[in-house]
Amino acid sequence: MGVAFDSSTAFRLPNGADRSPDASWVSQERWEALTPKQQETFPPLCPDFVIELRSKSDNMEPLRKKMQEYLDNGLRLGWLIDAKNKRVEIYRPNREVEVLESPTSLSGEEVLPGFVLDLQVVLGG
Repeated sequence: MGVAFDSSTAFRLPNGADRSPDASWVSQERWEALTPKQQETFPPLCPDFVIELRSKSDNMEPLRKKMQEYLDNGLRLGWLIDAKNKRVEIYRPNREVEVLESPTSLSGEEVLPGFVLDLQVVLGG
């Protein structure tokens, strides 16, 4: 279905910004549309799906701005996971941010059908 990446991969977004989400995924079709050279460097696209994890020292506002930047550049689904407060913010195009308190799992929805992330260990559910 696609290609998954960890935080060591930086993407060059359509707006020119370089971003390295904590985890990300790009559909196979979009990935294969890139040249081998583009795949080896900073892929010039926004992932279809990203996960950002709030560290204990992170302020939420810069992370929210980063999530909005992903949306503005073509993101289809994004999760901002705040383990400190046991909260997840879900970002989708043309929709209000959905905030979940202490969810036990998250679904990849139509972007990643069948993918479920178990949050019980992460959030202490």
